[in-house]
Amino acid sequence: MSRTAILLLIVALAACGKSDPTETVESLMANPELLKELQQQCKVDHAKVGDELCDRVTEATRRRFFGDGKAPYNPPKQAPKF
Repeated sequence: MSRTAILLLIVALAACGKSDPTETVESLMANPELLKELQQQCKVDHAKVGDELCDRVTEATRRRFFGDGKAPYNPPKQAPKF
């Protein structure tokens, strides 16, 4: 009886742990208002927001700025004349 009670207590405590942020990088990229709000929150109180969510915000900002990275560099056919 005592073993099952201890096991249930351990399972209950594990379930009460810190939950993962529900915002994914893709959902943040699709919602620029939320992204901007979370950027401000990360600047003001990084410890309260958490490393994981701030990392996702940073990645979403980087992807929005640089795009998908599939645009090739097309140099001009002739060199510029100075």
